Amino acid sequence: MASIDQDATPVSTGVSGLDHILDGGYAAQRSHLIEGRPGSGKTTLAMQFLLEGVRRGESGLYITLSESRRELLNVARRHGWSLDGIEICELVPPELSLDPTQQQSLVHSSDLELGETVRLAIAEIERSKPRRVVFDSLSEIRLLSEGSLRYRRQVHALRSYLLIQNATALLLDDMTAETDDLNLHSLSHAVIRLEQLAPLYGGERRRLRVIKMRGTAFRGGFHDYVIRRGGLTVFPRLVAADHEAEVPGEPCTTGSAELDDLLGGGIDRGTSTMLIGPSGVGKSTVALTCVTAAIARGEKVLILSFDETKGVLGRRARGLSMPIDDAVASGAIQIEQIDPAEISPGELADLVQNAVEHRGVTVVVIDSLTGYHNAMPEENYLLLQMHELLTYLNQQGVISLLVLAQHGMIGAMGSNVDLTYLSDTILLFRTFEAEGRLRRALSVVKKRTGIHEDTIRELRIDSSGIRVGDPLTAFRGIMTGVPTFDGERSSLLAVRPADDRG
Repeated sequence: MASIDQDATPVSTGVSGLDHILDGGYAAQRSHLIEGRPGSGKTTLAMQFLLEGVRRGESGLYITLSESRRELLNVARRHGWSLDGIEICELVPPELSLDPTQQQSLVHSSDLELGETVRLAIAEIERSKPRRVVFDSLSEIRLLSEGSLRYRRQVHALRSYLLIQNATALLLDDMTAETDDLNLHSLSHAVIRLEQLAPLYGGERRRLRVIKMRGTAFRGGFHDYVIRRGGLTVFPRLVAADHEAEVPGEPCTTGSAELDDLLGGGIDRGTSTMLIGPSGVGKSTVALTCVTAAIARGEKVLILSFDETKGVLGRRARGLSMPIDDAVASGAIQIEQIDPAEISPGELADLVQNAVEHRGVTVVVIDSLTGYHNAMPEENYLLLQMHELLTYLNQQGVISLLVLAQHGMIGAMGSNVDLTYLSDTILLFRTFEAEGRLRRALSVVKKRTGIHEDTIRELRIDSSGIRVGDPLTAFRGIMTGVPTFDGERSSLLAVRPADDRG
């Protein structure tokens, strides 16, 4: 029997990320309600709880009224698990059992009175005296009940017995009767709800929420999670206030002296810089220039690519005399090709956080916010999540480069994503026509952390990388989206005949 000193102390859930949300794990010697629709991952979560107990030398018991032993073993096999060390008490018809000769309780639960079913479960607990118990599921008890009062009494009896036995228990419920939710909630020490959502396009989204946990300052709100081979992984909601740090704010070069002048000395650490403009104007190329400068300083970079494959990104870098192959091979540059239809905001934030805290990444490039937002139109709180992510990166002293494509090429332009109020620095890209050629212009709209030039400079891209020209004093109409150059030809950057890229 467990010591009274261990009463309600946290025990690990066995689920990556969930211990953090629960401030250490489940409360020892208490009963916890895990509720969710079929397919939300309750069985997987429960198995991880018991397997964690096996790793810690604690006995485990899985009492099942809904799935057969054969089905449970099949679930475990798909995840690469062995259930050795976990006892399974199967209260289902024996013809569904993988091994009819097994030494387990095999009864027809549909033929039992409610009290007898609970007594059989209690007898099995009394026999094996497990430290960890899973009861799957309460919906079967509900079906055998003829009223909510009787149902509540039986669940209360089961919970009380588990408490006497000092067992830490998970009670699974598939939410077949919403009206009984409050009954179960009031009887349970903690309530965790698993949800599965189906977006209009892409894979399903899963999230969980801790509804209650007595005496514990748990992390509230929704937290994304995924189920893959190996089990369920939870991505705790990122809260920037939990990661405050003092970092130097010295400026870092972009790799272009002229661009540094335009920015008033470079990009400051712990700030976010948005590169905004129409498609094809050079935003990603300028971001790549900043990346190569960071690598030359010995820093590590994370590139989240939503719009380009790794192969295209590598070929473009080589064509601009900015090869990144060696940096990628050495781990100095980590390129993550993101499929936004298959990743949740929580998983994205977790990826970035791990790169910063475990790999020492100091520069993060998101290319682009437009692709991410367009692929997730139903994520109403995407901007709030991005706000937390950028605040976290700023507090860690990370330089964030955000690429945002605007609709249209010429004239009035707009975007579905407005993060300009979050960005510390904004680089505005535009195109203009001069002498029958389409040219690019670059200007700094704002910089919170210091002074910057208010001039407009020409930007050219060729095989040597980027070139930023002198201020264009005869330039008008930039803010209208229809820039016009009225100056002398000599003030424009010369075109290299053998390598003209606009």
